[in-house]
Amino acid sequence: MPLLQVLRPTLPILIGASIMLTLSMGLRQSLGIFLQPLTHDIRISVSDFTLALAVQNLAWGFLQPMAGAMTVRYGFRPIMIVGSLMYIAGLVLMTTAHGLVSVMIGGGELIGTSLACTAAAISMSVAARAVPETVRSTVLGMVSAAGSLGALLSAPIGQMLNEGFGWRVGLAGFVVLSVFMIPAAWYAGRVDQIPLPKPSGDDIGNATAATAAKTAFSNASFVVMTCAYMVCGMQLVFLTTHLPSYLAICGLDPMLSAQTLGMIGGFNVLGSLFFGWAGQRWNKLALLGGIYIFRSIALAWYFMLPATPFSTLLFGAIMGFLWMGVGPLVAGAVAEMFGLRWQAMIQGLAFMSHQIGSFLGAYGGGVLYDTLGSYTMAWRIGVALGLAGGIVQVAFALIRPAQPPILKTA
Repeated sequence: MPLLQVLRPTLPILIGASIMLTLSMGLRQSLGIFLQPLTHDIRISVSDFTLALAVQNLAWGFLQPMAGAMTVRYGFRPIMIVGSLMYIAGLVLMTTAHGLVSVMIGGGELIGTSLACTAAAISMSVAARAVPETVRSTVLGMVSAAGSLGALLSAPIGQMLNEGFGWRVGLAGFVVLSVFMIPAAWYAGRVDQIPLPKPSGDDIGNATAATAAKTAFSNASFVVMTCAYMVCGMQLVFLTTHLPSYLAICGLDPMLSAQTLGMIGGFNVLGSLFFGWAGQRWNKLALLGGIYIFRSIALAWYFMLPATPFSTLLFGAIMGFLWMGVGPLVAGAVAEMFGLRWQAMIQGLAFMSHQIGSFLGAYGGGVLYDTLGSYTMAWRIGVALGLAGGIVQVAFALIRPAQPPILKTA
């Protein structure tokens, strides 16, 4: 049966989830554009700004399992709409900021909490529930690809407004874009009307939240995936936070940072589609490890050479292809191992590790820059950990393929 025919009944849900994801991720990934002008204007340090983004990542990561568990009790729609409203409030606080407190609460706590309710884990769980298992990985790749368009849209808009009218107008433009998350969340919330498939013998759908979490962490494949996931967050958030600053230090055109983030967003689409397709055919966990390894090689290549517009855009294309391809692979692996009912929560538990890495990438990169005056040590650490995590993930996935969970019952 043609894919479009299979998806036609759930297209509003998938489109809503994609738009919500593209805005929540795209706007967040483009905040680094405002690092230099914002910190100079309101007189805070680079490490202060990156601390706010680090808090955002921690709030996102540690609240993600809670948001996932709440979808089981209350449904997806109310969680996603509340998250969208918090995103708008956080951007408004950043737009009107005159000191660190507003940046910390708005860009850190509010946007971080919102991302737990609107970003990849929730959007992927919505998409996974809406489609048959036979096309699930492919559809997850399509939603991730659509979600990748956010940086392609928001980064150039933010940079043009920033250069033409100042960083406050640039962030105000982000506020306007974030309003569209509300109707997107409403349509995606139609997934609450779709019944879960009948649990199989390998499913933990009838378990409690505590039992589901315990079962997940007793699964060796899940634990290795979760640990390696930390490297993913470290590398990506280091780039989105510090690449604009690095290019400014290199004396390159400020618009190049927006063009590079846009390049990342564009090639993200291709990478998400490819890895969604590949995950339907090959070992998802081995593919994840391959992504981490090739990202690390690309990081080493770029930062070892003098930065030029061509090398920067090529680097953006390579990293973009390897960027959100992790989304459909992680979501698909969790659904295969544990079923759909607790997918959002268990994926959130893995995502906590990702966000600890994000904290280290954002704040650690800022601290190392303020201390050493360069990003050299930061990217070297990112490359070393990325290679180690990727190699371990591939080796474990091939030597010990993922097994269905063993659920102990009374």
